[in-house]
Amino acid sequence: MFSRLLTSALFAGAAAGLCAALLQLFFVQPILLHAELYETGTLVHFGSESVVSAHQALPGFEPMRDGLSIFFTMLVYSGYALLTVGAMELAAQRGHTIDGRTGLLWGFAGFLAFHFAPGFSLAPEVPGVAAADVQIRQLWWLATVVTAIFGIGLIAFGTTWKAWAPAVVLLLAPHVIGAPQPEVYTGPVPTELGAEFAARAFGVGLAAWVMLGSFAGFFWKRETERAHSLANA
Repeated sequence: MFSRLLTSALFAGAAAGLCAALLQLFFVQPILLHAELYETGTLVHFGSESVVSAHQALPGFEPMRDGLSIFFTMLVYSGYALLTVGAMELAAQRGHTIDGRTGLLWGFAGFLAFHFAPGFSLAPEVPGVAAADVQIRQLWWLATVVTAIFGIGLIAFGTTWKAWAPAVVLLLAPHVIGAPQPEVYTGPVPTELGAEFAARAFGVGLAAWVMLGSFAGFFWKRETERAHSLANA
């Protein structure tokens, strides 16, 4: 069974990770490179007497940097896929249908847990903006993701308010407690860039997770049917 799950996860993660990496290179990376110009002081937005164009000449494709970015994105999404396929296996054992179509819902749930839930209070940030201590933010992010996974799971598989009520508490608790915030708001990056980055980060994350869920469901079903065929041969 483990080899079947691993094969499904690797195929799904590699495919979704490649798509995510390409989307990031085209839509997200230019914003990051633009923001870095303000972070390093190459461009000055606030307090500058000259008008700074919103359209800057940015570096093109760099094989080493961008190739490694694609590779590590595929690795990360392969890890996500392994978690997703494992959860799908548990759901299938309890009678739930798993395929490419239902995988879309699994992908959307993954986006909610790993992107939207923590991003609701701790939005994606461009370089150079003020932020709280990174370790505290990482702990809060991890706790929010874990509570979101359990909360979404209770909503998806629960049948009464005995499951749904704790789910609501789990989903709201991290945001009621509050995400770590900086003492003061500072930073040289224009707010327009920050807003565009957050929007595109969420958009790419949603697209990538929906593809991941669909691929995971498709490959899980295919590998499961193949294993049954071999067992009955």
